[in-house]
Amino acid sequence: MHLIPIPAFSDNYIWALHDGQRALVVDPGEANGVARWLEQQGLRLDTILITHHHADHTGGVAELREATGARVIGPIVEPMPEPLQRVGEGETVEVLGLRFDVIEVPGHTAGHIAYYTPDMDGTPLLFCGDTLFSGGCGRLFEGTPAQMLNSLTRLAALPAATRVCCTHEYTLSNLKFAQAVEPGNADLLAYIERCKAQRAQNFPTLPSSIGLEKHINPFLRTREPAVVRSALAHEPGTTDDEVAVFATLREWKNVFK
Repeated sequence: MHLIPIPAFSDNYIWALHDGQRALVVDPGEANGVARWLEQQGLRLDTILITHHHADHTGGVAELREATGARVIGPIVEPMPEPLQRVGEGETVEVLGLRFDVIEVPGHTAGHIAYYTPDMDGTPLLFCGDTLFSGGCGRLFEGTPAQMLNSLTRLAALPAATRVCCTHEYTLSNLKFAQAVEPGNADLLAYIERCKAQRAQNFPTLPSSIGLEKHINPFLRTREPAVVRSALAHEPGTTDDEVAVFATLREWKNVFK
């Protein structure tokens, strides 16, 4: 099985998996790039997975479905390009011989879902949309800090080796903020240098891994003393409650430059 990030727009990735004949794609915000890739690789599009309703994740779905007849799967409660199979918490979907568990991860949007398979060529794999980014997390457009923290906590509980397939190349921007929060984090500093080298060659920084993110991502480290201290210093009215720390970090990141 082959895992490929197809670039789209200025910083999106449309993740694709293929077995040499059939492919699945995740959150195709536009169709042309996917269609070109399928033609170049000689693949048939089997399935489209959707994590949430934003246009940069759904804009190419109808065109691709019409052109290929692909099955479309998406979240239960969000507006979606019909027709599609809607799935929610606790359900599984079978695609290309893989079993994906559906995990509801509200926060970025109200009905956001993620897709997790425990074994893709021997390693777990997560398609997490805009919930978890490398070094960061999605903005809270429709959910609460408590919801997003719970969603991230659930993802952080997945096996450390889980490959994290985020849908935006936000890594260096996120890491700049993470360094402001935890300037003494040696793992973070090493990761920043690695990602700078990758981007200098125009390589993706993704996929990341759950194990790595737990060491460098401040939004997964809201119990760490250094992160709590930074949140309290930035917003003195913050308590050391984990939700309050998370909310302060997210508001800080919203305005960070």
